[in-house]
Amino acid sequence: MAALALCLCCCVAGLAQNKKFTYKFYGQIRGDLFYNSRANGEIVDGLFHLYPMDHDYDPDGKDLNARMDGNFYVLYSRLGVDMTGPMLGKIKTSAKLEVDFRGSSSTFALLRIRHAYAQLAWKQSALLIGQTWHPLFGDVSPQMLNLSTGAPFNAFSRNPQVRYRFTSGRLMLTGAAVWQSQYLTMGPNGKSNEYIKHSGVPELYVSADYKHEGWTAGAGAELLSIVPRTESTVGANTYKVGERLTSLSFEAHAKYVSDEWVVAAKSTLGSNLSHLCMLGGFGVTSRDARTGEQEYTPFRHSMTWLNVVHGKKWKQGLFVGYMKNLGTGKDIIDQYGVGLEVGQLVTVNAHVAYELPHWKFGVEYSPSTGWFGTADKRGKISDTHTVTNHRVLWVMLYRF
Repeated sequence: MAALALCLCCCVAGLAQNKKFTYKFYGQIRGDLFYNSRANGEIVDGLFHLYPMDHDYDPDGKDLNARMDGNFYVLYSRLGVDMTGPMLGKIKTSAKLEVDFRGSSSTFALLRIRHAYAQLAWKQSALLIGQTWHPLFGDVSPQMLNLSTGAPFNAFSRNPQVRYRFTSGRLMLTGAAVWQSQYLTMGPNGKSNEYIKHSGVPELYVSADYKHEGWTAGAGAELLSIVPRTESTVGANTYKVGERLTSLSFEAHAKYVSDEWVVAAKSTLGSNLSHLCMLGGFGVTSRDARTGEQEYTPFRHSMTWLNVVHGKKWKQGLFVGYMKNLGTGKDIIDQYGVGLEVGQLVTVNAHVAYELPHWKFGVEYSPSTGWFGTADKRGKISDTHTVTNHRVLWVMLYRF
């Protein structure tokens, strides 16, 4: 597979030379060795730990989730190329193609597209078409060793999109239409892109940022409109139904960067953001007795994080994230989502890293505590008890 990737890169290089493109190849070999003290709600076979799982007692009173696990992966080794093309009149052209070996679902060690986009840039604006970071991940995201990069407190997703940015002095405005491909909404048929596909309406995002002398501050808003089902089966009959759920989310962020310090924070009021590696989903508020057609309401979650990193060669970093399940705005009779049983969540990441030219070694300790209890008619959790996971991660990176 590595030989295939190298062959593809050589083909791109030849094409770039023939058409007077400039290009820069880059990549990394990354190894992640981790251990957890108990079972977790996780993705990527444990490389992303989202929250500790609640107690699950067997008939002898033993907790089935009180079990250690760990593994070692090199799946996030990657290859990429940045290209600049000939001018299109007064428009600068560029592109990026980047892959790793994550594969998809439970199929690992296969090439997967991370970034694949082309960009047109004018003096004050730029149009990007292709796949890159979701706008809610944004330019303000945590620096840590864990691949989750702050999830589930910070959005984590790369999506096909059309994004336009306008910059005037210290102000930057962003607007984007976003679709789903590898990171998917949870619904009646599990995680699937059919909910936004049948919607016919892309996810929409707008934001404004102010930048000055190392400071960045801004806010954004996101709209997601999905169709959970197009058909409903009641008894022996199947009916066509017209279902739709539209939700709004908002975020505010700030970051300061100097030679030795990075301080960043973000707060998100999210609705139905399960496709962004965050906790969330939606509930069923009513169901037609004859056709089975349902109406829905989104779960709302508040997520806030603070990240401080100091140093150059030796780096010390601290991340603190807090999440609260705010429930729904209406009574519900059923629900779909990720981590809806968690009432609150607090995760701390403390890491030390040693960086050399091309090399990085680091260790990170991350305790994570979840509050579990009884859900009321609106999905809010009360009468809680806490469960904690202790995670240790070792990382090795060789960049080229």
